[in-house]
Amino acid sequence: MVKMRLKKNRRKIDEIDAKIVALLNKRAEETMRIRTIKKKIKQDIYSPHREKEIYKNILKKNNGPLSGKSLKAVYREIMSGSLSLEKPLGIAYLGPPLTFTHLAALSNFGKSVNYIECGGIGEVFGEVDKGRADYGVVPIENSIEGAVNYTFDMFVNSDLKICSEIYLEISHNLLGGMGDMKKIKKVYSHPQVFAQCRKWIEKNIPRAELIEVSSTSKAAERSAGEKDAACIASLMAAGSYGLKALARGIEDTAHNVTRFLVIGRDFAKPTGNDKTSIMFSIRDKVGALHDMLVPFKKNRINLTKIESRPSRLKAWEYYFFVDLEGHSSGQKVKRALTGLAKGCSYLKILGSYPVGK
Repeated sequence: MVKMRLKKNRRKIDEIDAKIVALLNKRAEETMRIRTIKKKIKQDIYSPHREKEIYKNILKKNNGPLSGKSLKAVYREIMSGSLSLEKPLGIAYLGPPLTFTHLAALSNFGKSVNYIECGGIGEVFGEVDKGRADYGVVPIENSIEGAVNYTFDMFVNSDLKICSEIYLEISHNLLGGMGDMKKIKKVYSHPQVFAQCRKWIEKNIPRAELIEVSSTSKAAERSAGEKDAACIASLMAAGSYGLKALARGIEDTAHNVTRFLVIGRDFAKPTGNDKTSIMFSIRDKVGALHDMLVPFKKNRINLTKIESRPSRLKAWEYYFFVDLEGHSSGQKVKRALTGLAKGCSYLKILGSYPVGK
């Protein structure tokens, strides 16, 4: 009797799967029609504002038992497959594979697009600028370590735009080929990762030699070939290099998040919950920075971030990078930027894009 019920339920699942496949292909056909229209009006295939709208709609309609997170992951791959129809998008990222930048790119674009590994942040910008990649993914800041200054510097001379942002929760794991942590004599990882796991390392493997490498992926590769070595890297790296997870979540601070930017050639359209990034330089005079911030206060615009970087053209001259709430096409933001432009020597809008989560 039980076996009969099991067989009946499995048959129902097969029937549902057949309907899902048919509907997914119908969805893909509609996607291709939309792509044809976009080509005619010269509009980008990737639309961060539309993706955000889709996620919002499916989560609103979800009554379970699937969690919103699970459903979003399913739709991420459905949309990734749609992006790969005809010609897959090319996504440049700061490599090598399985670094946190690669994982951030996968979380945003899915697995069906074409990923282009780059050796540096400048190379990511170059691949997109030269048209060899449609978009690029680069780190911009970490909640513990702070800003990635080289990414800021790249925007000074680049015409590329920020069209999306990705927040990735960072979890560090001790990986190795052995089953006993006492056998570890050396540990490979990126210097920032060692800094984020210092207390755990001192408490659990104080005698291990710490060897700095260029990335967590390189650390996994190096440790995989040595019996007494381990690495600190992602769990995905463990699967790729045949390593065991000896300890999980070893970071000293629980809330370790890195923000990444998706760079392309155009701004994203407004969604109603957007962010704009700008950079500007000011004339050297008393109270200059204060004066620059007044237009934002007047227009009741919240600034979520401000960073300064030396211009490298003149001693004691700086560029300021600011993130503010709102889209550059909105009236309040337009008024504030007009007021800002009157007092600064240089102003560039780096992008307007949906607020990431």
